[in-house]
Amino acid sequence: MRRADRLFQIVQLIRGRRLTTADYLAHRLEVSMRTVYRDIAALGQQGVPIEGEAGVGYRMRAGFDLPPLMFSKQEAQALVATVRLAESRLDAVLARQAENALSKILAVLPLDARAAAESLALYAPLPALDPQTSAHLTTMREATEARRKLKVGYLDLGGVRSERIVRPLACLFWGPVWTLSAWCELREDFRSFRVDRVETLETLDGFRDEPGKTLADMNRQREAQECGGA
Repeated sequence: MRRADRLFQIVQLIRGRRLTTADYLAHRLEVSMRTVYRDIAALGQQGVPIEGEAGVGYRMRAGFDLPPLMFSKQEAQALVATVRLAESRLDAVLARQAENALSKILAVLPLDARAAAESLALYAPLPALDPQTSAHLTTMREATEARRKLKVGYLDLGGVRSERIVRPLACLFWGPVWTLSAWCELREDFRSFRVDRVETLETLDGFRDEPGKTLADMNRQREAQECGGA
């Protein structure tokens, strides 16, 4: 990779994350940490407003922007393929935004790259989510982002109905189904709910993360259980 290309890639990687470590950049770019430090210093000398320091991490100062990105034919095709594969699996709101974002990217591409992307013979003819599941997924995703509790009317695989108050932590896609990972206030533990088994859903008041009830805590619990069962 040319140094100019590497410097551009560093800017993009730092822009796309809240905090980016030199170790992360070195692994992504397959260079040494010393090279990363030199490149960061060079970017700073060129006026790129990168904040941070070695051993802590870097971030881009607010307000910095670059001209529209140019993609290669293969990169443009990868974007089209990604959106086509994802659209039928996303909720309607997010699928529409993905299509809008792709349209904006294609609009600024050179004609040859755009033609190659749009003519990609790769499709995902899967049935879209049913309207209720799609609507519930939208509500769950938005509640997770906003830290809002949910009242869930749920029908489990055994045909047993229950009503729970949960703190939504993450929406996970497992191929055929979506699930909601959450802290269940009824069980006082982490639980997963299949989105297509949710019968009623209501957004409630907000919540704050508490020790032992976060996504990181859930992941640690799951890892411990997997290690214990190995």
